This record gives sequence, structure tokens and C-alpha cells, in this order.
Amino acid sequence: MQISFQHVSYIYNEGTPYEYQALNDVNLDIQEGKITAIIGQTGSGKSTLVQHLNALLLPKTGEIHILDRVIKASENPKQLKALRGDVGLVFQFPEYQLFEETVLKDVAFGPKNFNVSEKDAIKRAKEALQMVGIKEDSYEKSPLELSGGQKRRVAIAGILAMDPKVLVLDEPTAGLDPVGTKEMMQLFKKLNSDYNKTILIVTHDMEQVFKYCDNVVVMQDGSVKVHTSVDEFFRDAESCEELNILPPAVIRMKKMLNENGFHIEGEIKDITALAKAIAKEVKHG
Repeated sequence: MQISFQHVSYIYNEGTPYEYQALNDVNLDIQEGKITAIIGQTGSGKSTLVQHLNALLLPKTGEIHILDRVIKASENPKQLKALRGDVGLVFQFPEYQLFEETVLKDVAFGPKNFNVSEKDAIKRAKEALQMVGIKEDSYEKSPLELSGGQKRRVAIAGILAMDPKVLVLDEPTAGLDPVGTKEMMQLFKKLNSDYNKTILIVTHDMEQVFKYCDNVVVMQDGSVKVHTSVDEFFRDAESCEELNILPPAVIRMKKMLNENGFHIEGEIKDITALAKAIAKEVKHG
């Protein structure tokens, strides 16, 4: 199952003074079973791109192939409801979508809306809540009683309860503290590795991309500027800087050391690896 954009373009407010071309002839293949980061400057087309994946937006031209379905220009795909069950889209600040009187009812709402029985919907909801780390003593609480991080987890559980094959996350850690951000990214990594979910993450955080993602797509002015592996993209700082993207701290540190007489080569994935490389240099220096 490959996700494929073929000559996709999209225009907001077409035919008005506010007309704006958000996507321009996008061609892109996204790998199944991987975590792919969608990055780029504000207004580059990131969110517009991912909203095409479950036909929330329809392309002006071109088509999207996903889960054996085709989304064409100005034409809703057949079985649209089923597509939205298979492609879970989590918006930025998804906790604003919480509306039921209890956490358990909120998470069970999605499966029930897809004609799952009450008993099975509750079962799915409990499994999804366990998956995201929400304890049983919170099930009967109002979502409004929860912390920001807990609300975020409950909102994601509501998507997971429908057991989507593809999970699309738009700035999922926005507004979270460092601990909450780390826990959330570890959750997505677990969903990918343990449950074989294909995951797309729209983010501005290069530390997250570097540590948790497999592939990266760089959007610029509504087009795909770069599509490569994370390892290849962060091999050196210059390629990021050319795109006005701040490289991860460890990559910047490696560059600074090399500019000041060190010769640190090869892939450096974390601060421990960098420290070992520095120690090796010093020992042989």
C-alpha cells in the first residue's frame, strides 16, 4: 500500500481576490509502514497536502492513490466514510474536538459512528485509551477535567479506536511541555513499530524529525522540494541551511567542531555518539 500524489494542485478561494495556490503539481510517493515527516516554512503547503489524504480537501487537478482508493479532482471517492475510518487525521490542538460527557464515551463515539456495536465500541475505546497511556480511573471523567497532555492523548485515542491504517498528525506536540512532547513522540514510534501504522507528521521541530522519523518531505511554495531519508537529509548542516531549516543541535555541534579543527565523519545520531567521536579525536590527536 503506497500513498501517491500525482500532479496534485489545490487553490483556495478560487475566482476571488483572495485566490491562493497552496499546492502546485505535487508528485509524491510515501512509503508504507514508515514515519514520514512533512516539513517546511509556514504557508509552504504542509497542512493542505495532508488534508487531501482522507478527502477533507479535493484536488483542483491530479489525483491521490491511497489504500486502493483514488481521490480525483472535484470528485468524492467511493465509500468516503470508510476511507476516513482507514485514514485518521489528527488536527493541531485536537483536544478542542472533545465534546462527550465522559472520556470513555468520547473515544467510543468514532467506532459507534461506523456502526460498531455499543459493546465493541467500548472495548475498542478502552484498548485505545490503554494504548495512549490513559488510566482507567479517568474513563468516567469529563474531558474538560483533564490536563492538556491528557486531552491530547484522549483525542488521539478517539482516532485509534477506529483502527486506521494511516495516521496523519498535524503539529501533534504543539503547546506541550518537553516531557509531554517526548511521551507523545514515543507513542507515535510505538504505534509504528508495534502496530504497523503508517504515520505522517507535520512538524516544525527538527529534533523530532531527526530522532523519530524515517523519511522527510520538504514543502516549499506548494511544491515538493526534497524527499529523502532522514539520515540522508541530516547528513550535513548545509543542506538544511540552504532550505532555511535549522538543523538538529547535534548536527550543528558536529559542524562547529569540524570548523574548529576536528574531523568527525560519518553519521552522528545523538549526543552520546558525538561524545564518543570527540573522545576518539582527542585520544588520537
